[in-house]
Amino acid sequence: MATADQLKALIKSHAEGDDSRFYSVAMQVAAHAARGGHGRLAEELREVIDKAKAGAPQAKRPVALVQPRGELAGLLTALYPKTRLSDMVLDGGLRARLDRVALEQRQHRRLAEHGFDPARKLLLVGPPGTGKTMTAAALAGELGLPLFSIQLHALITKFMGETASKLRLIFDALQQTRAVYLFDEFDALGGARGVGNDVGEARRILNSFLQFLDLDDSQSVIVAATNHPVLLDEALFRRFDMRIDYSLPTPPLAEAMMRTRLARLDTDRVNWRAVVRASTGLSNAELVRACEYAAKNAILAERADVDTKSLVEALEDRRRTRGS
Repeated sequence: MATADQLKALIKSHAEGDDSRFYSVAMQVAAHAARGGHGRLAEELREVIDKAKAGAPQAKRPVALVQPRGELAGLLTALYPKTRLSDMVLDGGLRARLDRVALEQRQHRRLAEHGFDPARKLLLVGPPGTGKTMTAAALAGELGLPLFSIQLHALITKFMGETASKLRLIFDALQQTRAVYLFDEFDALGGARGVGNDVGEARRILNSFLQFLDLDDSQSVIVAATNHPVLLDEALFRRFDMRIDYSLPTPPLAEAMMRTRLARLDTDRVNWRAVVRASTGLSNAELVRACEYAAKNAILAERADVDTKSLVEALEDRRRTRGS
C-alpha cells in the first residue's frame, strides 16, 4: 500500500496538473507494494500506469473566451500558443527569471498555503523584435493557459468613461478566466498623454488602470510590454512584480538563434564568424526572418544546405528593409 507521503504527493501532483510527477509517484507506490510482498498488485499497478501514459489524452484546455462576446469581442483576441520557453534562445539571466515565473505559477497553490502569491504582473521592456511578445506566448504555452491580447487601439477612447468601463470589462475577465493577458505597446496606455486634448483626461485613464491593477487579485498573469519605458508613468513600475529587460542578441546568442532556426538544413559550409558579424545590430525577429528567407531559397533551389553567402545576403536584406 502507498505511504501517507506518497498519497499526499499523488493528490498534490494531480491537483497541480503535473502528470510527470504523478506517474513518478505512482511507480514509487508500485515499487513499495512489490517490496511489501504484494507482487501481483505491483505488476497490475505498473500495467495500469504504462497504459495510462501511452494513451494519456492531451490536457484539456480551460474553457475560455475563445470567441469573446459583446464589447469584449473588440477588446481581446484569444490564442492557445504551442510555444514554450525552451523554444526561445535567451541569455542565462533572462531565462532564469522567466523559468522562475513559470515555476511560481505552477506551484501557486503551494505558495498560497504559506501565504504567498506567485509573480504574475510582469513588465517587459526592450527594443522591438527582442522577444517580448513571444515571451507572453511562451508563458501561456508553458502553463497551458490561453493568451488574451488586449487591443489597445479599441480600448483607449477620447472619452474617459468609455475607457474606464472597457478596462473594467478586461479586469473582470481576468477574474473569470485564468489566462495570460498581454498589454502590448503598453506605453499607449501607461503614457496615454496624446489622447484627446485634455492632459487631465489621460491622467484619469492612467489612474483608473492603476486602481484596477492594485485591486486585481485574480490568478491570471498580466504581461505589459513596451519598447519605450521612458514614456511610462513612474507610478506604474512599482505596481509590477517583476521588470524584465530585453536587448539585442549578443554574438553567441545570435549564432545560437540562427543555428536553431536552420537546424533542419545542413549548415556545415557556413562560416559562422562571418555570419555573426553580418548580424550585428539586428533583433531576434530580424535574425529569424533572415534565416527563414535563406532556408526557403535553399529549398526552392532543391538544396539541403545553406551556405555563408546566402545567409549573409539574407541578413543584409533585412538591414536594408529596416533602412539601416
